[in-house]
Amino acid sequence: MFRKLFSQAWLAGASIHAAADSKLKTSAVTDTAMPLTLTTSGTFQISIFEDLHFGENAWESWGPRQDINSVRVMNEVLDHETPSLIVLNGDLITGENTYFENSTEYVDQIVAPLVARNLSWASTYGNHDYDFNVTGSTILARERQWPNSRTQQMVFGPQSGVSNYYLPVYDSSCSTWGCAPDLVLWFFDSRGGWLYQTLDNASQKIGQPNWVDQSVVDWFQATSSELRNRHGKVIPSLAFVHIPTNASLALQQAGVDPHRQPGINDDIPLSQQAQGWCSDGSNDAGCVYGEQDTAFMQALVSTPGLIAVFSGHDHGDTWCYKWDTLLPGMSVTGNGINMCFGQHSGYGGYGSWERGARQVFIRQDKLQDLDIDTWIRLESGSVVGSVSLNSTYGHDSYPATPDT
Repeated sequence: MFRKLFSQAWLAGASIHAAADSKLKTSAVTDTAMPLTLTTSGTFQISIFEDLHFGENAWESWGPRQDINSVRVMNEVLDHETPSLIVLNGDLITGENTYFENSTEYVDQIVAPLVARNLSWASTYGNHDYDFNVTGSTILARERQWPNSRTQQMVFGPQSGVSNYYLPVYDSSCSTWGCAPDLVLWFFDSRGGWLYQTLDNASQKIGQPNWVDQSVVDWFQATSSELRNRHGKVIPSLAFVHIPTNASLALQQAGVDPHRQPGINDDIPLSQQAQGWCSDGSNDAGCVYGEQDTAFMQALVSTPGLIAVFSGHDHGDTWCYKWDTLLPGMSVTGNGINMCFGQHSGYGGYGSWERGARQVFIRQDKLQDLDIDTWIRLESGSVVGSVSLNSTYGHDSYPATPDT
């Protein structure tokens, strides 16, 4: 059984890779050079797949079967939705289960449904994408073999991580990079996991910090300011990062109302950035939370026009919560930004909740009011958690999300 499943997965990857080689020969990266634009009707939809966890236990029959099931989830969702962009929001691969020789080949299987539909995608990397045999840089190199990939690296500090960049989205009438964007999409690398091909003196893997680094925070603040100054206006924006900040934990502890913040709320307490680290930056099992994500949280709430931050990591949480107060135990006050989770998309990783993907729908005429719609499309085809992230979100009442 294992041999048959492995052969199916290998043949699928080989055929997709051959298609990529052919496409690269004819178009190189011209597809990625084209700017993202709103549709002619002034809309833009994003499908967020997260925690796919490909490559888990490939030496047993259930491992490759999980990957086949995860591809099915992507196909089922995309049969119902028509996104302008796919976001792969971290933990593409279960890195601790992969080998140096084949770790990044799972990228080919992940993107096969997207390539088949000629969809563009952009990734953040998660803690399971960083391990002894795989790292963000090697995944990025594999992604960039595909013309549809828009994943980039814009910050190159030694502690910065890899998937830190932004993508502008323009009006449909714009055909060059010189226009002012209608929307900016920010992508951040929360790192975590283990250092690549590095062992300590006891031949043990070395843990990597699990928060957005200060060098990235500095880049984010400088770049967002430069964009505002260059275009003379506040540009509405969205952000994507795999591991949520401590603000999400504080919001959860304040109480998630199933009708005002509809979604599954089963990971209690949720796992946040800087969990398990000490305030001095050391990795000690005795430390609960080192607060190193404070600078990133302050940057988020200080960025005009930032509507929402979308995270994964905690497979059992799927809610959105408007952060507009100073919460107990916090030193950063929320400004009304929406802190959202998606839906566990892959059959790899822990949990048996129904798989799916969060959808984000942007209308040009509502952007200046910082108003967007979002829902979760499940593998079954049903829709749950449909809400409007507008000025009254958190006060409006919605149907509770079934915990399936």
